[in-house]
Amino acid sequence: MTKRQLHNVQPIKDSVILKQVKDTLLDSFKAGRRNYTIFQLGKATLLRASDVLSLEYLDVFTEDGVLKKNAYIKDKKTGKPNNLYLNPAKEDLLVYQQWRQDNQIESKWLFPSSTSPDKHITTKQYYKVMKQTGDLLSINYLGTHTMRKTGAYLVYEQSGYNIGLVMKLLNHSDQNSTLKYLGLDEIDKEERLDKINFG
Repeated sequence: MTKRQLHNVQPIKDSVILKQVKDTLLDSFKAGRRNYTIFQLGKATLLRASDVLSLEYLDVFTEDGVLKKNAYIKDKKTGKPNNLYLNPAKEDLLVYQQWRQDNQIESKWLFPSSTSPDKHITTKQYYKVMKQTGDLLSINYLGTHTMRKTGAYLVYEQSGYNIGLVMKLLNHSDQNSTLKYLGLDEIDKEERLDKINFG
């Protein structure tokens, strides 16, 4: 994956496109339920793909199969501790858990590889899933960062543009990185300014 490809990845800001991406992830792949749940969990936790994909089953569920309220991990890239609130992805995780049971998938990994359940799906494999999804929908800005960027954008928009909250969730230390990450371009800025009454 080149840097150029990475920078082309944008958040999905349109709810219709977001639904199409979710439906395609779910319905167009053999392990569609897994691919869809990765996307939903990444979107809800704002984790990097590498951190989502390397989650273990017991990070998220107890030995008895009960979904935990929080998962505690260390970000691979930064080494910073991260406390994940799992409730926003609760329904998807429970449906996925049932899918794993129905398909007799036994692995210590939450998202095992289809070909080698003793390993988790790799970032490269998930990039291919996202690229294929983009190809099917004629969207050229999907990648492994799509879920994280989309989640960040949704939190930003629905929290009344609370940049501080988004920074905290992304584990960012400066606001400029977060604004750039959100894909807030000039058009967005102008649209927001048009809605402000300057008196």
